[in-house]
Amino acid sequence: MLAAVILSGGASSRMGSPKALLPCQGRPFLEHLLEIVTRPEIGVRRVVLGAEAESIAKAIPLKANEIIINSEWEKGQLSSIQAAVRKMPAGTEGMVLLLIDHPLISSALVGELIDRFYKSKKPIVLPAYEGRRGHPVIFSASLYPELLRAPLETGARAVVWAHADDVEEVRTNEEGCVLNLNDPETLNRAISGEG
Repeated sequence: MLAAVILSGGASSRMGSPKALLPCQGRPFLEHLLEIVTRPEIGVRRVVLGAEAESIAKAIPLKANEIIINSEWEKGQLSSIQAAVRKMPAGTEGMVLLLIDHPLISSALVGELIDRFYKSKKPIVLPAYEGRRGHPVIFSASLYPELLRAPLETGARAVVWAHADDVEEVRTNEEGCVLNLNDPETLNRAISGEG
């Protein structure tokens, strides 16, 4: 069983409003990401909230046990990953890590990454678009301790670099896996390019 962890702890300062609630394909980013991780292999869903926790929790129907509040969100993305790892229920084989500002990914891509995780037995599985690595990333449970020890400056990338020979890249034609929608201009470009 895998856990899906959606990171939505930042302040969205460049965007001007919580990214989790921005519309994409007719619904909020967070709703879309929750839907694409509704899969039989995923038994646990967690959303890490920080700066805008209250407004997001009010707007999106989440169960109490799906929410993790990262009180140290100002320390950056890794602090949210670590908050999720610390609250991870026993028995997960790994976690599918999704970023709120990378919403333009499909359920099919998530399924492909999960298939490769189980087939390849590699501890890290991630998508690659035209040679660029993207998100979501699957980390095996065996790497949880390393994620907890990773330096804040480099974050989870330090764990990926430490296991360079153990990364399974899944080639995809979904540009969304490398599109970081963190300001209005990028979002408008991405949305106008969709249709």
